[in-house]
Amino acid sequence: MLSRIEEIKLVSQCVLTGDKRAFGRLVEAYQQRVRRFFLNLTMGDEDLTDDLSQETFIKAYLNINNFKGLSSFSTWLFRIGYNEFYSYVRARREERFDQLPDEGDEQSAVNQTDAQLTVQKALNALNRVERAVVVMFYIEDMPIKKISAVMQIPQGTVKSHLHRAKDKMAKYV
Repeated sequence: MLSRIEEIKLVSQCVLTGDKRAFGRLVEAYQQRVRRFFLNLTMGDEDLTDDLSQETFIKAYLNINNFKGLSSFSTWLFRIGYNEFYSYVRARREERFDQLPDEGDEQSAVNQTDAQLTVQKALNALNRVERAVVVMFYIEDMPIKKISAVMQIPQGTVKSHLHRAKDKMAKYV
């Protein structure tokens, strides 16, 4: 992870000189976190994860001039990512991704342990907002304040979603 000063330096290089290598360093620094974020939100759909990740970084690159530095670059990037996911869900008119891989899908069965399947089933019990909050809090280790900024909802609402999600997930663990 980059320090705040390194982020600002790289963003400044992108904005002022159009330095693509500077943006490449930002991608390298956050690519795994963004991908893991989407992998959890999409319930393991790697193709969709790759598409959403790519769209997130493309939008970040095209809109880097709009980054004001009021939050960290990662908060801004995750907000773009969350918006991409939300747009995808809205476009498909899906409220939930509630299909686990087919039992006959041997590749999925090989790639997932029992613990992963239990976590996946527990995440499946959540609506998309609860799932996003859980992923950011527990998997991405974001503080409530940062989740609030990414999702543009009050901190108390984030806490409520976490509480409800924990209750729902407890049934599966």
